[in-house]
Amino acid sequence: MWKVIPMMFLASFLSFGTSVWGNALAQNLFLHTNWEFSKYGSHEWLAAQVPGTVHQDLIAHDKLPDPFYGMNEKEIQWVENEDWLYRTSFVLTEEQSAHEEIFLVFEGLDTYADIFLNGALLQRTDNMFVGYRIPVKRNLRKGENKLLVRFRSPIREVMPQWETNGFDYPAANDHYPQKLSVFTRKAPYSYGWDWGIRMVTCGIWRPVYLEFTNKAVVEDYFVHQKSVTSERAEIDNRLEVNNITGTVQEAQIKVTCAYRNEQAGSVEKTVRLQPGVNNLSLPLSIDSPHLWMPNGWGEAALYAFEVSVCVDGKLVAKKQHQIGLRTVRVVHEKDSLGMSFYFEVNGIPMFAKGTNLIPSDALLPRVTRERYVRLLDDVQAAHMNMIRVWGGGIYEDDAFFEEADKRGILVWQDFMFACAPYPHDPAFLKRVSEEAVYNIKRLRNHASLAMWCGNNEIYEGLRYWGWKKKYAPEIYQQMLDGYDVLFRRLLPEKVKEFDPGRFYLEGSPYEANWGRPESWKIGDSHNWGTWYGQKPFETLDTEIPRFMSEFGFQSFPEMKTIRTFASPADYDLESAVMNAHQKSTIGNFLIKKTMDIYYHVPEKFEDLVYMGLVLQGHGMRHGMEAHRRNRPYCMGSLLWQLNDSWPVVSWSGIDYYGNWKAMHYQTRRAFAPVLIDAIREGDKLRYYVLSDVLKSEKAILQIELMDFNGKVYRRHQVEGTLPANASAVFYEEDWNKAFAACDTTTSFIHMTLRSDVDRRVLSDEVYYPVFAKKQHLPHPEISCKIRKKDGAYELTLKSKQLARDVFVEIPVQGVRFSDNFFDLLPGVPKKILVTSADGTPLEDISVSLHQLSDIVSF
Repeated sequence: MWKVIPMMFLASFLSFGTSVWGNALAQNLFLHTNWEFSKYGSHEWLAAQVPGTVHQDLIAHDKLPDPFYGMNEKEIQWVENEDWLYRTSFVLTEEQSAHEEIFLVFEGLDTYADIFLNGALLQRTDNMFVGYRIPVKRNLRKGENKLLVRFRSPIREVMPQWETNGFDYPAANDHYPQKLSVFTRKAPYSYGWDWGIRMVTCGIWRPVYLEFTNKAVVEDYFVHQKSVTSERAEIDNRLEVNNITGTVQEAQIKVTCAYRNEQAGSVEKTVRLQPGVNNLSLPLSIDSPHLWMPNGWGEAALYAFEVSVCVDGKLVAKKQHQIGLRTVRVVHEKDSLGMSFYFEVNGIPMFAKGTNLIPSDALLPRVTRERYVRLLDDVQAAHMNMIRVWGGGIYEDDAFFEEADKRGILVWQDFMFACAPYPHDPAFLKRVSEEAVYNIKRLRNHASLAMWCGNNEIYEGLRYWGWKKKYAPEIYQQMLDGYDVLFRRLLPEKVKEFDPGRFYLEGSPYEANWGRPESWKIGDSHNWGTWYGQKPFETLDTEIPRFMSEFGFQSFPEMKTIRTFASPADYDLESAVMNAHQKSTIGNFLIKKTMDIYYHVPEKFEDLVYMGLVLQGHGMRHGMEAHRRNRPYCMGSLLWQLNDSWPVVSWSGIDYYGNWKAMHYQTRRAFAPVLIDAIREGDKLRYYVLSDVLKSEKAILQIELMDFNGKVYRRHQVEGTLPANASAVFYEEDWNKAFAACDTTTSFIHMTLRSDVDRRVLSDEVYYPVFAKKQHLPHPEISCKIRKKDGAYELTLKSKQLARDVFVEIPVQGVRFSDNFFDLLPGVPKKILVTSADGTPLEDISVSLHQLSDIVSF
């Protein structure tokens, strides 16, 4: 007998709030408790978590080992081949049953599911990326109701498609003998990737609830920004109002707009609502709008828009949005150099400083708003203004976009297609069409949403990854036809229809480069030369694209993360466990090979991990600075990648537990609003100023040539102008004169750029004339004073000699540092604030310090 929710608990499930479709006045009965699950055919029922996945439930009941530990990935693969049942029961009161309509809402079902309510099959689902909203009033009963969802194995479900297809799609990241993922509208990364565990999940992965409504409901509210300037914003409020009564009824529709609780505009309209969905338009003008600005340029101003529906003088429905008023134009035009690609925000060209996002967990329901807040805080702290949501993951939750809106972070949104051709049969196209419409309508109001992109790297794969040689001509042509149908016809048509004015790019990179120098001149590019091409980082100085939307280099996470999945017996680069957490076939080899160019390769595993973090950080910073130096030819630098979905060796700047790697600290330095950047070009040492600030001012550059003991050989100042929103050479000198009469293996240049107006420091950097491998670094003692301060710790570090790449290690997951992986200059104290991940007071901490000269090489 199914359990019934006791009446005394019902009140805790009732809430007033918005939903994907929802009505802010509707009572939403969230069905998140009292669930049970069972393997189909077993008859053993166990408590389940909703939202959740079957893997989470099996782990909770010790039916699965921790998938992230050791080589346990192998032990969880059986789950994907089974069907799973989820069931609950709930009680409806007479008052609830009396509503004119009741909807059962599943905001996300993963993926093939049959929904049963009180003996009726309501719906069969086949797309993880859409929500389902089903009218169920006639299926419900006063008193006890029974709800069951059967999840069909995503492997067995599509195996007949694979069997009858006649060929295997080239989906190399699908870690299964038969490449089934392309047939399924399900997160591609869950089938495995070159940084990802294979965990093919199923479950109720987003909220489920009953929505009670009367008279009418606002199904959709699109705040279409037709024209926005600093003088006036012209808004078309486009509404879908569902009259659920079955008869014509008169309604008063009102839209209000407020900024910081002060009304900025309103419009009212009396309409006759026909039965069913009514499409309405209410234009509105806003004078002297506060424009939403990207991170670093000003306030991400948000207006509160609200629509209300009254029938017979009674408020029956309303819906709200937080809206940023701005213009975003993607300038993708032919020019004398090829084809441009850059973002213009509120009429100002913006250099995109950003990263690529993958899903933050292999078990998606673990990703909470708190995790989004922390991740986007990290993005903002690193001076980024853009995130690309990559096409092998998911369309992120509304909370992600809401937090991006607040911080001025623009979002490049891929549709969920990556690295493989896809089918284009009518059933598949129907799913894609529904998915596109659902997500375009869900996300289009967000100020952060900058553009749509059809796919990741599929066109490049079709042209340059050898698929043409692997397949018969007719099959290869079928793949080309599918690309054309999906990415040049279906998706752009849906964007044009449902998000007019938003830029659409058919795929990234725009022009398949794959080592072709002429492609750097055309649109956006991915540069994997420093990884798959095994090139040194200096090639990033010459392989300059118009916009870099992907480039990356791997590192291990730090030791405290490695300890979560490995024992000391596994601390070897080629141990079975380390290889299980290294999904790139050339990864460990290439890390050591590239390390040997710049650094001494350590003997100890722990030192190799530290050295790899340093290598990744400096190498990627080299590329970021090269891109910024070469603006306006190049107008964007998006790192691969921001985050991890499990503890793993990867290209990420932040590991699974939220620890910043050296790369994220170096990103914060490379993406600073103003940066002084020295580089040798021929026989010149040039000092570039890279600036994203919108105002010019007079500045003074101080240049000090000193040795590792702090002795200053030369000091001089140069006056000049800080460029506004541009990069320029501030000063140059002869290379040989710059280092005259000193040993380049024991000296460096310290650069300080100050405002000539108020003497504030705009940028403080160092330049080393030779690679670290050639330097004769001292072995200084670093003093560290620790002081507890308001639940945090303040560390004061000092050294009499140069200490390079100092890593402050504290064995607490997610602990925050005001700075780390830095150079400690001779005699200059450095204060570091250490705080907990969630703001709670830190307990006693142990501190370990590492520096480059500690490394013992082979």
